[in-house]
Amino acid sequence: MLDHVFTDVISALRDAFERAFLERQAFEEHFQVDVLLGDITWETSYGLPGEGLPPRVVAHITFDWPSWSQTAYRRWYVEESVDEQPAIEMEIVLRIQRISDAPELDAVRRILPTLSPLIGDGRLERAGLTVEASYLDDESPAEYAVEATYEGLYELADSSLADGANTLLDEHFGALGGWIAAMLVKLGDVKYAFLPAETDD
Repeated sequence: MLDHVFTDVISALRDAFERAFLERQAFEEHFQVDVLLGDITWETSYGLPGEGLPPRVVAHITFDWPSWSQTAYRRWYVEESVDEQPAIEMEIVLRIQRISDAPELDAVRRILPTLSPLIGDGRLERAGLTVEASYLDDESPAEYAVEATYEGLYELADSSLADGANTLLDEHFGALGGWIAAMLVKLGDVKYAFLPAETDD
């Protein structure tokens, strides 16, 4: 396994989701490297258990490790000093899908805060709400979805850089995982009418 602080962060969040009994959407996980720019991106999705496929509520998580963070991390690794703390760019999309009627957004607005709880020294900020309508063909009814996007930056502390086994990452990303799980449960209680889950023939 690659020994890197970015993979330590991924492991910490995965552990938090497992403790919250969320289900990973296996085909929605990607680990990508931009060979031109050097950025590293990890994407994954988790839903509530027993929701069917696709789940009614799901969280899409994207973590970016930009090239400037890698440069700062390498300098710390070699010289044990940094001018700028390495950071992970985070995006969390909380999504309600399979909605059968045009959704009314007030119920979602009441549930979703504008800011996340404190994650390290920062918070994720809600960027906005999106309503999506999909049509399979001219005769099929519309399928709606509502998304809330949260964005933020997680700066890595020196103690986390020095030791991937440090409990600080587990504490911070355990809190993030717990918050995401709580938001999914609340969104799952919104009284929308839903289309049935897909079934295998």
